[in-house]
Amino acid sequence: MRWEPKRMRSSYRRVTRRRVTRLWFVGLLVTVVACFPTRVLAVLSVPFLIAITPDGSRAYVTDYYSHSIAVIDTATNTVRATVPLGDQPYGIVITPDGTRAYVADRGRNSVVVLDTASNTVVAAIEVGDKPYGVAITPDGTHVYVSNSAADSVSAIDTASNTVLASIEVGNEPYGVAISPDGTRAYVANQESACVSVIDTATNTVVASIQVGDEPYWVAFTPDGQRAYVTRFVPLGAVEVIDTATNTLVATVAVQTRPWSVAIASDGTSAYVTNRDSNSVSVVDTATNTERTSIRVGGFPIGVAIVPDNTRAYVPNSISATVSVIDTMTNTVVATIYIPGS
Repeated sequence: MRWEPKRMRSSYRRVTRRRVTRLWFVGLLVTVVACFPTRVLAVLSVPFLIAITPDGSRAYVTDYYSHSIAVIDTATNTVRATVPLGDQPYGIVITPDGTRAYVADRGRNSVVVLDTASNTVVAAIEVGDKPYGVAITPDGTHVYVSNSAADSVSAIDTASNTVLASIEVGNEPYGVAISPDGTRAYVANQESACVSVIDTATNTVVASIQVGDEPYWVAFTPDGQRAYVTRFVPLGAVEVIDTATNTLVATVAVQTRPWSVAIASDGTSAYVTNRDSNSVSVVDTATNTERTSIRVGGFPIGVAIVPDNTRAYVPNSISATVSVIDTMTNTVVATIYIPGS
């Protein structure tokens, strides 16, 4: 095989990956139309990622295809509102006081700020190319956004809604998470097979942790001692990082193509969405083994757990639904249809 410079090889792989992603999305739309022939493409819903308000009363679901946010009432498990928002909304996070949602608008290279009381857009912040993951510091003062096509992370001041810094990380950053003490941001770089560690005081990269192929999403345990990183590979895996030493301490086998991960507030379980298996793996964080897997809708993407740990909410992109999991029995107790816009 002819030798190519590293940058050239990386660029070639990235272009190829994006072509595959586009083909996947076209295939997804064709499949949905075939499965739901009475639905009109203009109102087609493809729910992706999700965030829950601190009081647990509402879940906000980004709908990639209908360019909107679905607001779910978690008491009744019904859609309370559908909010038009930008173009291709992806990652979403809600401020600790519950008053604002920050949403990555991938189509417009911006982060949209939503007032959760009125469900109206109050600001749009220009960031890097193709923003994806969004995380917020525990004190609510800063939001960190991964720009997957710019190989960077934007640090946003929430008081002024301006970008304070653009931080160079690895290739194709996707998931980003903030440590419970707010001092570090961990960023999964899919193309570089590493996790960048950002010091949030200086907004500089202070470490790079090599993991397996295609790291995608990151979540911390409540005590901050471990970070769980999904790897978007056919033979599903979740890497466990010791945050004191920034070393890998375990690899957990899960199902096919794990995407997102959320950890219960008591730290005992990690919930991992497996896109191609249409399932959620429940990982025991004490033993780092898969305790069980739960069948959900088609192509589950995001996952979020209510603050009291009683339920997990999982958007299913191909089914246009959100599965509600009872975390005591690890069974699906409700399915919410996302109508689109």
